[in-house]
Amino acid sequence: MEEFVGGIWDRLITRVARRDYPEAAVRLVDIERTLGVLFRAFGGDAGLRVAGAAEQRHGARRRLLDRIAGSGEKSPCAALDRETLRLPAQIALFAQRELNRDLYLWLIAAAAHEPAPSNDEWIVRNQLATLRALSRYPGLKPRYQRLVAAVLAERIEPAAMPADEAAQEDAVRQALRTPGTVPSLPVLTRAKAKALQPVPLWIYPSPLVVPATIARHHAAREEGDGGRQAEAERKQYQAERTDMPDNESPLLMMFRAESLLSWAEYIKVNRALDDDDNPDAGRAAESMDQLTVADDDGQRVASKVRFDLDLPSAAEDDAPLGDGIALPEWDYRRRELKPAFCRLQRLAARCTEPMPLPERLRRPAHKLKQQFAALAPARRWQKAQPDGSELDIDACVRLHADRMAGQHIAGGAYLNCKRQERDLACLVLADLSLSTDTWVSDSQRIIDVIRDSLMLFGEALTATGDRFGFYGFSSLKRGNVRFHEIKDFAAPFDGAARGRIAALKPGYYTRMGAAIRHATSLLEQQPAALRLLLLLSDGKPHDMDIYEGRYGIEDTRMSLIEARQAGIKPFCVTIDREGASYLPHLFGPGGFTVLRKPEELPTRLPLLYAQLTGS
Repeated sequence: MEEFVGGIWDRLITRVARRDYPEAAVRLVDIERTLGVLFRAFGGDAGLRVAGAAEQRHGARRRLLDRIAGSGEKSPCAALDRETLRLPAQIALFAQRELNRDLYLWLIAAAAHEPAPSNDEWIVRNQLATLRALSRYPGLKPRYQRLVAAVLAERIEPAAMPADEAAQEDAVRQALRTPGTVPSLPVLTRAKAKALQPVPLWIYPSPLVVPATIARHHAAREEGDGGRQAEAERKQYQAERTDMPDNESPLLMMFRAESLLSWAEYIKVNRALDDDDNPDAGRAAESMDQLTVADDDGQRVASKVRFDLDLPSAAEDDAPLGDGIALPEWDYRRRELKPAFCRLQRLAARCTEPMPLPERLRRPAHKLKQQFAALAPARRWQKAQPDGSELDIDACVRLHADRMAGQHIAGGAYLNCKRQERDLACLVLADLSLSTDTWVSDSQRIIDVIRDSLMLFGEALTATGDRFGFYGFSSLKRGNVRFHEIKDFAAPFDGAARGRIAALKPGYYTRMGAAIRHATSLLEQQPAALRLLLLLSDGKPHDMDIYEGRYGIEDTRMSLIEARQAGIKPFCVTIDREGASYLPHLFGPGGFTVLRKPEELPTRLPLLYAQLTGS
């Protein structure tokens, strides 16, 4: 009975104390793409990505009902750093859904007008951002005023606070109503003074954070709770570094409370593996206010051995071709191209045997070859030409009818037979990183889809006579960028090429910049009017060293700019569901396509090629 009554009381007091409006909530995941486009349209840094912010304890004064119910202790605040704009995963502050959506739009506008880094106080910087946004876009002023009125109505009045806290609250209210009039935030004078209430309209300085990335490439694609895990992995949390606790003593299990506390605070997370020791580490991280990071020196050797097991032996690995190629890499922080920073190793599959086209691909291959045969060079009659070998009867009748009607329209009256040549070259660069080992259906992995795509694409292009080459890439830090040669431009697409495609194996990471630069150099050697670089990828640039986050994206973007300057047309085909958040920055709005169903890639790729080449 006591538990029953307690449960009723808990539900009652929680419902009464609740100050948000779930029925009017707006989720970031639903408008993330729109916000990203608006952020860039407002003039924000195109290299930043929009992601969710984790809730943090604010330590501000709360109402009596909140203290009784134990609610309102945490709040997600918008934050901005050099790589990410983090917004609340959900906004339900107001009873009107339009106001909640307008708050997202205002945060985007304020972040796009954030002043350059300086020593100004946080409150001053937000006022400057507000003034700049309202000055550049006066149409935002009515929305901003409505949001200020709604936010102030939800805040605790200064009259209910001690003098020093009330002074801070008055300063915030004045800064919201008339931006630019508050030079600094008053200082709290009492030792037990509460922190300032969160200001939903302002951008907070980004704290020291650690990404909570658990099973990055696998969880985002799982059905069921995949969306929840993908949203959780984009959050960031406050972190501190400490020494590893000694939990090895067997006596620890005798003290039940102490062992539970230890398990809650210290969770071992090594690498994102399916067979990780603690698969619930991600859920535990979401409930923590602060992540504590420690070096587990006791298992350093075991972790290294576990990683080395991923590496094939020299006898099983692909055969290297040459000594390697030194390539530059773009450092966006220094805004300079670091020469000879990466080393690319050309590789060829070892001990492959020629093979015929698999039986399951013969029917779609026959259909594609029939479609692409119409694109092959052939002699075709051109109508209405000024001169030619024969009269164009239709054109003659048309011209005579126009003259009888009193009109004179210039046009030819001859037929001319001319050979239509196709002057183009295509290089397909496939991502072969370890993430392509993910299953997309009960019978296929991503690497299987890529193999089938290359085989069907090769069969289709043989019918057109176009020059094409197939290559793959992966990486293991900057000194080992692996570039697999599957079929070069001079080689025929035969059983040997199909054997090399069948031998493709996933592994390592995704250093795109170096691979694109080498692919660009190969395409530059092709004497064609149209040179197309098709990139098949399943995720964003990533490697074990500094090549992650914005660093990898900016280097990839610079390599694509270099390719366009060389007269090459890059295009990306990806199955990454989050690709829309960063691919426009890399390839432009019309330079990529996202396939929602990866298994459609083999049949979609040849049709995309026909569209890109204007066939």
